[in-house]
Amino acid sequence: MKTVFISLTAAVGLLAGCAGAGAAPAPRAEAASVANCGVTVAVKAAPQRAIAMEQNATEILLSLGLAGRMAGTSYQTDPVLPALKGGYDSVPVLAKLYPSREKVLEARPDFVYSTFTSAYAGEAAGPRPELAKLGVPAYLSRFACEKDPAAFAFAGLFSEIEEVATLFGVPERGRKLVAGERARLAAALTSKHSGTSLLWYYSGTSTPNVAGPGGVPAAITEQLGAENVYGDAKQTWPAGSWEQIAARNPDVIVLADLTRGGDGDSAQSKIDFLRSNPVTAELDAVRAGRFITVPGSSMDPSVRSVAAVETVGAGLAELGR
Repeated sequence: MKTVFISLTAAVGLLAGCAGAGAAPAPRAEAASVANCGVTVAVKAAPQRAIAMEQNATEILLSLGLAGRMAGTSYQTDPVLPALKGGYDSVPVLAKLYPSREKVLEARPDFVYSTFTSAYAGEAAGPRPELAKLGVPAYLSRFACEKDPAAFAFAGLFSEIEEVATLFGVPERGRKLVAGERARLAAALTSKHSGTSLLWYYSGTSTPNVAGPGGVPAAITEQLGAENVYGDAKQTWPAGSWEQIAARNPDVIVLADLTRGGDGDSAQSKIDFLRSNPVTAELDAVRAGRFITVPGSSMDPSVRSVAAVETVGAGLAELGR
């Protein structure tokens, strides 16, 4: 039996030539604005005290070399990418999960960035209109808009990176980062894996949380020419059932490796469960050990998304699928 474990670390280490801890802050720029989830997000000058509300937003800012212009970070879900750790260690951590509104305002931010709507709940940073009234512009990923969030697409992710770079007055860094990501994505898609079905298993054992349409896993599956066994679901992250999964019998199972320590979070705990559960133990992928592991955060839009394509594509090739 062959189990494939391929790390994102080596691939992602290439992503940010400008992301080192020593990157010098850019001079303050002119005012800038972008259309964002139906509103205009405008800055009077390049932000100098930004808060990133979760790891994906943090790693985008760090990849743009903006550690010196961050007043805080929060909600770390995975070990920070090695290429970004120096910058990350220089940024104050405001909370293990989301900081409260009071904690956010104590940091005196001049910009807030989140990739999830939940960051702007009342018990977190607070609604974006209220922050705007306080003179704090707040950007939200297009994939998490309060109304009509967009389905994930790599073109949209690259546009988001360039928009954030524009607001921070470093558009050339955004273009450079995106150019590198585009080149890596193209190189990762030289082979197609048609006829191969994938189950993206995120978390849970009694009720598995899996990937349906509209998210990063769906886009990766499509780019690689494979099939998502939950592509017909009504939600981006539906609750699956083991009986249904057994009936669909995926060729390969992609495992999210989560570090939070819950039931069925780590990749190894998922494998152990799949092999011990009578309903799943006879799955072809389980019997043959056809598993590919990616960090949990790579299943959300981030600078890890292209690396996840590389990882899954390389894993499928090694498995002969």
